[in-house]
Amino acid sequence: MNPSQALVGEDPKPLVSRPIVPSLLLFLTVLAGLLLLLSRISTTQAARNFRKQHGCEPVRARVPLKDPIWGLDFIYEHLTAFREKRSLEAGANRFRTLGHTFAVDGLVRSISTTDPENIKSILSVNFKDYSHKGRQTLMKPLLGSGIFASDGKEWAHSRAMLRPNFTKDQVADLDVVGRHVSHLIDAIPRNTTIDLQPLLLQFTLDSATEFLLGHSTNGLVHGDGEGVAFGAAFEASLKDIAYQFRLGPFRYLQWSRRNARDNYATCQRYVDRFVRRAMDLRKAESADDERNCFLKELAKSNEPEERIRDELLNILLAGRDTTASLLASFFFLVARRPDVWKKLRNEVNKLEGCSPTYKQLREMKFVRYCLNETLRLYPPVPGSGKVAVRDTVLPRGGGPDGDKPVYVPKGSFVNYAIYAMHRRQDFYGLDADEFRPERWETCRPSWEYLPFNGGPRICLGQQYALTESMLVVIKFAQQFSCIISEDSRPWTENLGLTMCVGNGVLVSFPSEAQQTR
Repeated sequence: MNPSQALVGEDPKPLVSRPIVPSLLLFLTVLAGLLLLLSRISTTQAARNFRKQHGCEPVRARVPLKDPIWGLDFIYEHLTAFREKRSLEAGANRFRTLGHTFAVDGLVRSISTTDPENIKSILSVNFKDYSHKGRQTLMKPLLGSGIFASDGKEWAHSRAMLRPNFTKDQVADLDVVGRHVSHLIDAIPRNTTIDLQPLLLQFTLDSATEFLLGHSTNGLVHGDGEGVAFGAAFEASLKDIAYQFRLGPFRYLQWSRRNARDNYATCQRYVDRFVRRAMDLRKAESADDERNCFLKELAKSNEPEERIRDELLNILLAGRDTTASLLASFFFLVARRPDVWKKLRNEVNKLEGCSPTYKQLREMKFVRYCLNETLRLYPPVPGSGKVAVRDTVLPRGGGPDGDKPVYVPKGSFVNYAIYAMHRRQDFYGLDADEFRPERWETCRPSWEYLPFNGGPRICLGQQYALTESMLVVIKFAQQFSCIISEDSRPWTENLGLTMCVGNGVLVSFPSEAQQTR
């Protein structure tokens, strides 16, 4: 046979045998699996050593699940309670059943607690072990790099930048706040049922914008067009952010969010205008304006305009919503308790109709008790959560008696429930669910009372909020002999970034002629 013919139709012999390719892939797959297994073993051993070192024991209580893999039954129960506006009470009942610290398995693994020692650990003692990871992503489009939308060094910079501006003189500027309270009272129709809550939100927006920007939206009086548009856009923006939180990972399935982006831009443009004006004037002394607003002080910091804008929007969120929430719940409660309103008015009558000084405000003890009790029952921020950024420990909740430390692996969600903790009978007595301001005559709580958070991230503006709220209560007590509840339904939650009264505050106020009868 011709050698050349022998080569026809024959494959040339490959330099490397073909079966080696799948063999190599198999080898690499096995190797990757072994490396993953070794990594898991190493991680497990490290976790075991960490638990042993800190004396940790398993969480005493876990939420019973019909679906132990995904926990879909728990998720459904949680969403149902939220839709029916009873998630806070459902959560409080779960703590009453399972104890003060419990774990949830399934799709989202977490630990929830109402133990003050655990909350102290999260917010203070082991503060650096936790982060608000995820919150920044949702808040950044509106709030930028501000104090509520940042973490770590960026947050520390924000706090250092803002803290000096919450001085006693600014907080005690009662004339400005008093003027807005007068606008609020004038806006209330007499002898007719109204929902007071929207008026309170407009009041706190008017007051907060003047405090922060030196210029009020004045929505209760007339309101300039831009101010009204800003107020509407700000309200819509906060609702949108709260909605994104509720959607969780499903938020990425949304087709378009143009309206939300437009609202964010409207808010930022409005504040930008005042920031630019303040930056232009920061080296000039204004002889006709002795009072410095918050913005003017920030402008002296030489921070970029965008950063100042971000911080102002962050503080506005706190100054508007939390104070309005406190006042709405307060009036909801006292409208149903004429005995409390009468006792409060007796104390306020010592002022003989005059506006209080800052010193006199501090002497209004029963007014303060009423606000403390409102904050206990209905804290504007009823709970929160963090993510562990490293392996850490909660001091209590483990072991058969729940008194041993609990291991918190890196990446774990840890939730603390302020609403439920404020209703613990071992702290506040058998009447913990009742509105009884007198309890504050002897009550001296520590970490078991956290209406303004605690630790390094404690609310900077709490004194401003309490001062403003006390002045509102005093002015109303001087103006109205009674507040009549026009709604027999119980208090209902409406949860967003902050909490408000779900069914509104339906009340009526008598005319002056009726009050003098």
